[in-house]
Amino acid sequence: METQTFYSNGKLLITGEYVVLDGAKALALPTKFGQSLVIKQGTNNQIKWTSFDADKSIWFEDLISFEEIKDKIISESNSNVKNTLIEILHQAFIQNPTFLEKEGYKIETHLTFPRLWGLGTSSTLINSIGDWLNIDAFELLQKSFGGSGYDIACAKSNSPIVYHLENEKPNFKAIHFNPTFKENIHFVYLNQKQSSKLAIANYMSKHHNVNAVISKINTITYDTIDCKEGKEFAKQMEKHEIIMSDVLEIETIQEKLFPDFKGVIKSLGAWGGDFVMAISKDNPKDYFKEKGYSVVLSYEEMIL
Repeated sequence: METQTFYSNGKLLITGEYVVLDGAKALALPTKFGQSLVIKQGTNNQIKWTSFDADKSIWFEDLISFEEIKDKIISESNSNVKNTLIEILHQAFIQNPTFLEKEGYKIETHLTFPRLWGLGTSSTLINSIGDWLNIDAFELLQKSFGGSGYDIACAKSNSPIVYHLENEKPNFKAIHFNPTFKENIHFVYLNQKQSSKLAIANYMSKHHNVNAVISKINTITYDTIDCKEGKEFAKQMEKHEIIMSDVLEIETIQEKLFPDFKGVIKSLGAWGGDFVMAISKDNPKDYFKEKGYSVVLSYEEMIL
């Protein structure tokens, strides 16, 4: 068996966080960062799995037997990562049982972004497993992890997309989005990883008039794509933050952490962690460094 390599893009959700689960149209951007999956011949009806972080250090290493995958043997003595992999691979086995007819595998994953950044360690993996086994990565996500699937769409796309769920099925199309004001857009890492699962559960527990919210967010998504000026873009992002702050009953990240920032800050994805987007006239790197946030990437550095 020759070595096979698959690569999937990371993602950032610019509009539509949370409400994309209810069918809102979301603007999502694939990133220049991602993850590759390398498959080699193995032995003993097992997978020797090794996961490398961006700095080449090993962040996970274990053996997973074919039996554990087939019977979905989840154990408290396993690490969370191993149990999660067993769940994903068990679902992959349901979709394509033939892959466990081989002698075994050595599998490596290689991230090009630090794994705590939250750019899609699991979505890039799920998409690449889908490519490797010729199975539907959206179904694989749905039946293992859950979520809207926009991150799988980004993993597959090399340009910005508008994504929405229709009758719970993924719909996305490539769009032209290349803002002339991109030097005014930066992405700032908040030094903490958010759990998408917990964030989604919290959102689902809120009762709100979802149709009215979807309609407003859809309008903002399309107005954002059409923006010709940074000022207009910032205004749309601010509107989006206010609407979602109401829905989630949480103050915006700007109110909470950066009330003195000259510009607009928008949460991306799960509120309170991972990356935020900063829109400002001046380069904001010094402002954020002074506040203790050292990872500040320009639009060019981040977006594919």
